[in-house]
Amino acid sequence: MSKESQQGPGDGIRSMRSTGVFRLINFELYTKPNKIIMGLGLTAFAGVFGYIAYMRYKYESLGYYVAVQENGQEKFIKKKSNWEQ
Repeated sequence: MSKESQQGPGDGIRSMRSTGVFRLINFELYTKPNKIIMGLGLTAFAGVFGYIAYMRYKYESLGYYVAVQENGQEKFIKKKSNWEQ
């Protein structure tokens, strides 16, 4: 029996013959997904995204916005109503 006859569904590129150098360079094609690492990565990504959203919400609730000055610099200015002059 050859290796080609032993391949099962979902084997994909792992069932093909290749060199050790190709497998070393493209190791992600031959490794199976690690669900624990994927879960940690998704949790970290969600945490960072949530923190950025939270900080943006808190900063906007303070009433500041970014204004670009004539010389190109950005400056944070507190919003004023039309009644304040």
